Amino acid sequence: MIQYIFGLFLIIGILFSLFTANIGAINTCLLETGQVALEMVFHLLPLLCLWLGVMKIAEDSGLLQKMARGLSRLIGPIFPELDKDDISLSYIASNIMMNILGLGNAATPFGLKAMEELNRHNLIKKTATRSMITLLVINTASVTLIPTTVISMRTYYGSTSPTEIVVPCMVATFLSCAFGLILDRIFAYLWK
Repeated sequence: MIQYIFGLFLIIGILFSLFTANIGAINTCLLETGQVALEMVFHLLPLLCLWLGVMKIAEDSGLLQKMARGLSRLIGPIFPELDKDDISLSYIASNIMMNILGLGNAATPFGLKAMEELNRHNLIKKTATRSMITLLVINTASVTLIPTTVISMRTYYGSTSPTEIVVPCMVATFLSCAFGLILDRIFAYLWK
């Protein structure tokens, strides 16, 4: 669906530039945004590599598994239809840990694996279960303690204090996650 929306925006932009006789703006825009995107990738890549490397060390040392095990005990009540030893809880906990550390790219594989495991329990494969919806809410409104991508973007654009966003980010993500979980519980109760 999103490809159609972006395609529509692109067609509207081209048609607008044709009708306003400003074709040169398209070429300039394409070249400049391509250059900015490439510079941004080169700027963000080292930071992502650093954090993914730190997470790989934490995973290899067993620290990530210990953190995920501790977190899976805390999130167990959020997923009451799962057994406490269910493997999907470990994947969910790992996904949440990566999001807490601001590593959304590293969280994605854990989230996909968790959804796959949750779907294994699903009797109606084309309908999301309550646990799947709860995971989607948690993953979408995830609590973030270290917003690495935002910090690196602020650094890229020359912020004098790129880390001042940390506390507001923690508060906003905690509130959004709490509100999302409250709504999840209300809707789960209403459609029981």
